[in-house]
Amino acid sequence: MTTAAVLGAGSWGTAYAKVLADAGTDVTIWARREEVARGIAERHENSDYLPGVELPHSLKATADHRVAVAGADFVVLAVPSQTLRTNLEAWKADIGSDVTLLSLAKGIESGTLMRMSQVIGQVTGAEQNRIAVLSGPNLAREIAEGQPAATVIACPDSTRAMEIQKSCATKYFRPYTNSDVIGCEIGGACKNVIALACGMAAGIGLGENTVASIITRGLAEITRLGTALGAKPATLAGLAGVGDLVATCTSPLSRNRSFGERLGRGESLESAQEATHGQVAEGVKSCTSVRALAASYDVEMPLTDAVHRVCHEGMSVPDAIGQLLGRRIKPE
Repeated sequence: MTTAAVLGAGSWGTAYAKVLADAGTDVTIWARREEVARGIAERHENSDYLPGVELPHSLKATADHRVAVAGADFVVLAVPSQTLRTNLEAWKADIGSDVTLLSLAKGIESGTLMRMSQVIGQVTGAEQNRIAVLSGPNLAREIAEGQPAATVIACPDSTRAMEIQKSCATKYFRPYTNSDVIGCEIGGACKNVIALACGMAAGIGLGENTVASIITRGLAEITRLGTALGAKPATLAGLAGVGDLVATCTSPLSRNRSFGERLGRGESLESAQEATHGQVAEGVKSCTSVRALAASYDVEMPLTDAVHRVCHEGMSVPDAIGQLLGRRIKPE
């Protein structure tokens, strides 16, 4: 039996641990807080992040990362992107030297502008063929409830990708493999920013035409950046690109979409954060690092720039929309 450790017990980490357990994988989840680990182990529920969802009795939980990673065939990194480096520094000595590392984090690291797989490689010293990423239209609650979904597991080593694929394939969760790590990571990081823009538009009362336009032009931005970094356009036209983008931009379950709506209604960044009960809207931080990464490759990303200005420079949402509409007209 394959053994996995999931480090991080937020909504997506918990949902993915449930998928692994439902697929027959021997899985232990690590929670930062003892009471969360105890709730999963004893009551089979993560009441903080997935209230009302019954977790498999086979799913083990601990607040000691060393217990979780001991003997694991692969380790799932399920913490927010901007905390990944700090957590990995604390964990790396206890992770086996040939263990596959699977990232669920979606973002570009502030300051270094590194993708998550690059952060993992730099901190742990792992070769890139040991590092995999998972991306797709994966809203945590829907998956935890067993609603059908698909995802992409990208890794340069196809054998490792297929091992992870087998470990999480269930009747409701269909994983595909891919070798394009860059494409999956860029799609995953940028879609959160575009979802914020969609939420902002909805928050000020704009309709489906506007949202569809933002999604479509957002995909153009993502594809420009991805291809500049070496991604395959086909990846961004698939589950890790269009699929993830549509789900995140349109669902009320999307933290980034919901956060953007609050900003569109005139709430401050601080009050919007309080309303999400401490859960991270990754796009708020990622918009700045994605914008800087794009600038370093001379890639134009006007939607991303507008989101950054609203979140971090005090621009109002109506002004941001006016700025976008006032741009020079040109061929698509």
